[in-house]
Amino acid sequence: MTTYLLAGGGTAGHVNPLLAVADALMLRDPGATVLVLGTAEGLEARLVPARGYELLVVPRLPFPRRPNRAALGFLPRMNRAINDVATMLRERSVDVVVGFGGYVASPAYLAARRAGVPIAIHEANAKPGLANRLGSRMSRSVGVAFAGTRLPHASVVGMPLRREIVQLDRPAVRGTALEFFGLDPERPTLLVTGGSLGARRINRTIVDSARAVTEAGWQVLHITGSKAEVTDPGVPGYHMVAYCDRMDLALSVADAAVSRAGAATVSELSALGIPAVYVPYPVGNGEQRFNAADVVRAGGGILVDDAAFLPDWVVSTLLPVLADPRRIHTMGEAARSVGVLDGTERMIELIDRAGQPPPAGR
Repeated sequence: MTTYLLAGGGTAGHVNPLLAVADALMLRDPGATVLVLGTAEGLEARLVPARGYELLVVPRLPFPRRPNRAALGFLPRMNRAINDVATMLRERSVDVVVGFGGYVASPAYLAARRAGVPIAIHEANAKPGLANRLGSRMSRSVGVAFAGTRLPHASVVGMPLRREIVQLDRPAVRGTALEFFGLDPERPTLLVTGGSLGARRINRTIVDSARAVTEAGWQVLHITGSKAEVTDPGVPGYHMVAYCDRMDLALSVADAAVSRAGAATVSELSALGIPAVYVPYPVGNGEQRFNAADVVRAGGGILVDDAAFLPDWVVSTLLPVLADPRRIHTMGEAARSVGVLDGTERMIELIDRAGQPPPAGR
């Protein structure tokens, strides 16, 4: 019986691929044990136990960015966390550590190296985080979601996706999905989403452009997010929902999309062959622009800066694309050409490889 420790958390970008791998490992071998290492504050504190996995908790330890009082205490706190994880590895007889990045991944990698436990790594973003840049030097089993990701020993496995996305038969459920959202089966649908909390620029621009898009013959399914600051303009053919817990159905009706360029979103849209306009989140280290680079280069997406995504851009650039069914079809095929549906299986192959002894002479 194999015991896996999956380390990662903080955001959905870490937790969702972790859970996809956890579910697949248990489906393959119900006798296996899957433990998850996370923090008490991150999204994993709610999602992991809800999925039925045991959560082992370590303190949240962000890397210090500048020399100050907090930086002086970082090394002792990190060393305690490494010792705690090493004890977990020993007491729970962990066979493989699988890291997905985030605050808990670094102590997991360092503890595994100290204990001689094999390490496998998945990096979801095209621009890798500090933890996985560290961990990739300790393992030859490094999987990345995007071809342009620069990490030692990296191989492209794609994104481990939710099972409901991997198994989604869009044509088969399209009718049900259209009825679910109250959409017109005779009109193509533009899906707009900025994430669970919303995206201010995307929301404002789409609301202000709703009439122009619908008068061009499309209907809009706009998922605004729970903290949106916009109201429904009341335009026929425009449908606003604050939150959607059936994204599989939303993706089933999408003939094109407008969204942020989070790693999971780019991966899902590409794997399903949905052409998209990507509006990268303008704050942070800029990884969203890199996430969309492969699909944009292939012709399956259009990249526009947050500051430039305005109603004038919708009229001058987006509407001509929506008016060309042949281009929409071509973009969808191009997106599918770089998309990966079997990222979970590919990642598990890397995990299996990590647990095998190195070839003789290595």
